Amino acid sequence: MLSAGIVGLPNVGKSTLFNAVTRTHKAPAENYPFCTIDPNVGVVSVPDPRLEKIAAISHSKKIVPTAIQFVDIAGLVKGASAGEGLGNQFLHHIREVDAIVQVVRCFENSDVHHVSGTIDPIRDIEVINTELALADLASLQKRRDRLHKPLHAGDKTAKIENVIVEKLLTHLDAGKPAITAELTPEEKAIARGFFLLTSKPTIFACNVSEFALVAISKGDSSNPAARYVDLVQEYARYHFATEAIVISAQIESELVDLGEQEALEYLCGLGVEDTGVHALIRAVYHLLGLRTFFTTGEKETRAWTIHAGEKAPTAAGAIHSDFERGFIAAETIHYNDLVAAGSFAKAREVGKLRLEGKEYEVRDGDVILFRFNV
Repeated sequence: MLSAGIVGLPNVGKSTLFNAVTRTHKAPAENYPFCTIDPNVGVVSVPDPRLEKIAAISHSKKIVPTAIQFVDIAGLVKGASAGEGLGNQFLHHIREVDAIVQVVRCFENSDVHHVSGTIDPIRDIEVINTELALADLASLQKRRDRLHKPLHAGDKTAKIENVIVEKLLTHLDAGKPAITAELTPEEKAIARGFFLLTSKPTIFACNVSEFALVAISKGDSSNPAARYVDLVQEYARYHFATEAIVISAQIESELVDLGEQEALEYLCGLGVEDTGVHALIRAVYHLLGLRTFFTTGEKETRAWTIHAGEKAPTAAGAIHSDFERGFIAAETIHYNDLVAAGSFAKAREVGKLRLEGKEYEVRDGDVILFRFNV
């Protein structure tokens, strides 16, 4: 199962957000630096309203969503790449996750200590990114040193690797994360083996107060937090080609003990349409390159995870290796077409159900019945 690490400076709301995402009280969320030392891990269901509609058509007795893993990682401070604070542990834990959710403090609260004393989200982001980049630079320089001997010996593989290392060193020296470096597909495949921290897909979570969330939801740009959010969203687009989700970790953590419907009703009362947690989970799921297809019947409707671009036999293998080994065909209909038809019988009647073979690239939202023979 792929995982996303929740990172940020101390006291920005990482553990509070983790508790909200996982709907638990597993992570301590106290008002002092390094409240989290060992990472907390939680498996999170990916909210998908399509499941209920498919289940209604099939009269399913059970619904099973897909899931991803979130990891709450200790707060980082300036100098972490040189071992300051819990730097070494922090960097090791980030290296083990597949994507990064960088929590950025966009709220003013004199009762919650900030390690730098003032609220400045861009400064905070750059502290994190600088430490990750410094760790990557050190890693690449060590790799370049190890290449000296094979390079002098004329090793072709070493020459190719050295070109990539030099490209990445130049890119990082310019203050840019490795993920935005212009590499060929072949070079990217080799670079994945470097396990660079700044090569991980990243998304930003703007943590705002309850009052600010309501104001932003209503389009009130006069709230100070709205300006912080705009700055973070612009930074995310320009430097990482990614997005920034607005969330109030405090509100979300207070909803943990409520049922899903009660939580939504509470948010509606505030003028907020959906939980920021739902938006964040879905965004992380797609950030990881994951897509969803469905199987359905009277027993259950279930969501399954595949990587974008995977073909029908691989999707069948997500259910059971025998399905992939004995794959014959995939009877397929897209969610939109199924809902429009209202039933499988009607969909078949209007020609929306089709048989796909081994070369079919499964789309997000496909509802599939696999035919196989072992």
